[in-house]
Amino acid sequence: MLVVDDNETNLRVATAALKKLGFTTVEARDGREAVERVATTRFVLVLMDWQMPEMDGLEATRRIRADERAHGRAPLPILGVSANTFDSDRAACLEAGMDGFLPKPITRKALAAAIAAVCPELLPAG
Repeated sequence: MLVVDDNETNLRVATAALKKLGFTTVEARDGREAVERVATTRFVLVLMDWQMPEMDGLEATRRIRADERAHGRAPLPILGVSANTFDSDRAACLEAGMDGFLPKPITRKALAAAIAAVCPELLPAG
């Protein structure tokens, strides 16, 4: 699973929660790095912060989706993550091509529910 965030603390929290859920993680610190990693590595899901310098998560998602279309690949599930929880923020994530939205601060329970909503096959039943 790819975890994308420019904040070291947020990376650690998300990575720790994902590890407790049984996932192996790879980190990226901005949208540009995320696009590069997705182009070269197969992931089951991306946890994408959408407010980052250089290239934000919305633009990174748009580029990932464009590359998928250009190469005939199935869409990679992408969960948007943000401390902003306005309806317009959620809508911006979905409009950019993200599959779901997870508000910060991330908890393991909320993360598991968000993953189950977009990729139920990734989590054990029960």
